Amino acid sequence: MLVLIAVHFLVAALLPAVAARWGKAAFVLAALPPAAALVTALSWSATVLNGSPPTETLTWAPTIGLDLTLRLDPLSLLMIVLVSGVGALVFLYYAAYTSPEDPLAGSSMDTAGIARSSTLLVIFAGSMLGLVTADDVFSLYVFWEFTTICSFLLVGGAGLTKAARRSATQALLVTGFGGLTMLLGLILLGTAAGTFRISAIVAYPPSGAVVEVAVVLLLVGALTKSAQVPFHPWLPAAMVAPTPVSAYLHAAAMVKAGVYLVARFAPGFAELPAWWIPLVVLGLWTMVLGGIRALREHDLKKLLAFGTVSQLGFLIVLLGVGEHVAAVAGATMVLAHGLFKSALFLAVGVIDKLAGTRDIRELSGLGGRWPVFTGFVVLAAASMAGAPPLLGFVGKEAAFEALQAEPVVLVVLVLGSALTVAYSLRFLIGAFGTKPGVSLVDSVRPGAGLAAPVAIPALAGLVLAFAPGIVEPVIAGYASAYPVAEPYGLALWHGFTLPLLLSAVVLGGGWLVYRFATGRSEWLPEAVHAQTGYDRVVMALDGLARGVTGRLQAGSVPVYLGVILVVAVVVPGAGLLAGLAPLPRMQWFDSWMQVPLAIAVLVAAGLVVLARRRLTAVLVTGVIGYGIGALFLVDGGPDLALAQFLVESLTLVVFVFVLRRMPPRFSEDRRPLSEGRWVKAVVACVAGTFVAVLAVLFSANRDGLPEASVEYIQRAQEDAGASNVVNAIIVDFRAFDTVGEIAVLAVAATGAASLILASHRARRKAER
Repeated sequence: MLVLIAVHFLVAALLPAVAARWGKAAFVLAALPPAAALVTALSWSATVLNGSPPTETLTWAPTIGLDLTLRLDPLSLLMIVLVSGVGALVFLYYAAYTSPEDPLAGSSMDTAGIARSSTLLVIFAGSMLGLVTADDVFSLYVFWEFTTICSFLLVGGAGLTKAARRSATQALLVTGFGGLTMLLGLILLGTAAGTFRISAIVAYPPSGAVVEVAVVLLLVGALTKSAQVPFHPWLPAAMVAPTPVSAYLHAAAMVKAGVYLVARFAPGFAELPAWWIPLVVLGLWTMVLGGIRALREHDLKKLLAFGTVSQLGFLIVLLGVGEHVAAVAGATMVLAHGLFKSALFLAVGVIDKLAGTRDIRELSGLGGRWPVFTGFVVLAAASMAGAPPLLGFVGKEAAFEALQAEPVVLVVLVLGSALTVAYSLRFLIGAFGTKPGVSLVDSVRPGAGLAAPVAIPALAGLVLAFAPGIVEPVIAGYASAYPVAEPYGLALWHGFTLPLLLSAVVLGGGWLVYRFATGRSEWLPEAVHAQTGYDRVVMALDGLARGVTGRLQAGSVPVYLGVILVVAVVVPGAGLLAGLAPLPRMQWFDSWMQVPLAIAVLVAAGLVVLARRRLTAVLVTGVIGYGIGALFLVDGGPDLALAQFLVESLTLVVFVFVLRRMPPRFSEDRRPLSEGRWVKAVVACVAGTFVAVLAVLFSANRDGLPEASVEYIQRAQEDAGASNVVNAIIVDFRAFDTVGEIAVLAVAATGAASLILASHRARRKAER
C-alpha cells in the first residue's frame, strides 16, 4: 500500500506535463493509480478475510515512536472499493465531460484547468487511500488534512467567482476546525491507551474521564467532515465545484471520511454515552433536516447534496450504535450510497452538459429522448429510495431489523426514509418527466464516455442485491468486531417481517410526501438555518480578532513584552498551581562565590530601573550580563560563560556607538510613576519572580542526572576520546551547535567592527 500511495503522488507530479501535451488524456492517466489500488486490494481480499490483515510500517522517527503504519482490514477493503473504484470511473468520466475551451463556460476547461484538476484529484485519491488504511493516529491525521486541503482547492477551482471562493473557504474552515479538534482527541486517546496504533486502541480501549473528553473531540472531526448538524451547510455550498468533483468528493470519498472514522472507532467506544448519544441524536436530526431541505431545491445538484447530508446522518446512526446487525446494515449502506449517489451526480453532469440546465423547472421530456440512460438513473434513484430489488433496499431492511428494539430511533428512521423516497421521486420526475407548460428539451443522447460511468455503479447496485454473497464476507468481516446475538445474512427476501412492512410503509409514505408536501417546507424560520449560524460565528470571530489585534498590536514594545510575560506567567502558572506538591528541600547556595555574584546582579538590576542616563543604563546592564556569565563559570559551564562574555562585550560596544547619536538622558525630569507605569512595573516584577521560582523548583526537583547527561558521560571517553565531558560536548557531540555559536559571534564582531570603522571614517572626513 505504501508503494501505491507513492504512485498516486508520483503520477500527480507528471500530470501537468501530460495535460500540456495531450490535454484530456491526463484524466485517463489519472485513473490508473486508483484502478491499480483497487485491483491490488481485491487481490489481497482472501488474506484480509482470513483474519490476517496485511500491515506495512515505515519508521521515520523511531526514537519517539513515530511510524507510518498501514493496515488492510475488511473496513479498509470496503472503503477502497469506493475510494479507488469509483474514483477511477469518475476520472474517466471527467475526460469525456470536459472540453478544452473557455474555462468559464460550464463544463469547459483550458489546459491549465485540466492539469490542476487532474493533479488535485489524484493527490486526493492517494490521500484517501492512505486515510482508510492508516493504523496510527498521526498518519491518519496527516492524510485527513491532505483531503481537506485538496477539497478546498478543488471546490474553489481557479477562484474566479466569489461563490467559489466563499464555498471553498467555508469548507476549509469547518473541516479544518474539525480536523484540529480530532487531532487533540486522538492524542488524548493514544496517551490514555499507551499506544498510538489505532487497531490496538480499538482492541483494548482505555477508560476514564479523559477518554470521554477525547471521544467527544474525535466526534467533532467526524461530524464536520460528514456534514452533520450543525456543520452541514458547507456540503451544499460546495456544489459550485464541477460535477465530477462533487461526484467523487461529496458522494464517494471525502464525506465518507467522517463515516469511516465513526466505523473505525465504534467497536471500541460504542458503549460510552459520550459516543452514541451525540451520534444518534445528531444523525437523526441531520437525516430529517436534510430530507426536508432536499424537497425545497430546484437545482438537481443541490437536491442531491441535501440528500447526501440526510443519508450521511442515516449512516452515522447505523455505525454509531455499536450493534452487530446495525454494523452490517451500516457497511452495506456505505457501499450502496457510494454507488447510487456517484451515479446520480454523474447523471446530473450529463444533463447539465447536454441540456444546458440543472433546474427541474426547465427540464422536460428527457426520459423519452434518453430511454436507456434514464433506465440507469432510475436504478440508482430507486436504490437511494430503498426500493427492491436493489442494494439500497437490502441495506435499509437490515437497518430496520437492527433497530427494532429502539422504537424512537426506528420511527425517526422511517420518517427520514420516507423523505428519501420523496426527494428521489422529485429528482427523477423533475429531471426526466414531461411537464405540462414546459418546452421539451432538445438534446443529443449521451455518448458511451458519459453514460458508462453512470451505468456501471447503477448496475452494480442491482447485481449486488441479487448476489450479496460477493460483498457479504467483507461486510461480515467488519461486523465481526461486535458480539453476535443472532446471525443475520444479507438477502432480498427474509419473509413477511416487520422490516418488510416498514419498507412498504416508507415507499407509500414517501409517495404521499412527494405528492402533497413538495415545495411546502418554507415554514422553516431563517433563524434555525445553520448557514446563518455559520455566518454569525465567522463575523463574531472576525470582530474578536480585530479587537484583540487592535489592542495588542499597538506598535508599542512594552505592550508586546507585557503580553508575552503575562501569558508566560498565567499559562504555566495555572498548571503549576494545579499540580502543586510539597516544596522540595533546598539550600541557598552551592558555592560561596554565588552569593556576591547574585547580590551584584540584583543591585545592578535595580540600578537599571533608576538610571536616567542612557550610557549608565547600558553599563549597568552589562554588569548584569557579566554577572550571569560569572555564575555560569562558577557552576561549571565555561562554554556558556565564554559566549556570554563575548556577546556582552560586543553588545556594549554596539550600544556605545549607537548612544552617541542619541540624547544622553532618558528624560530631563523625574515624573512620578503613572498608572500605566505601575502596571508595567507590577508585570515585570511578577514575571521575574515567577521565572525565578520556577527555575528553582525545577532544578530542586531533579532526581539524578538527565538521560542525556548520563549518555554524554558514558560516551565521552569511548566515542570522543575525551576525559573532559564538557570539551567532548562542545567539540564532538554538539559540534554543529558550537559552529553556529561561533558564526553568531563572528557576525556580531563583524557588525561591531563595521560600526567602529564607519565612525572612524566619518570623523576623518569631518576633520578634512
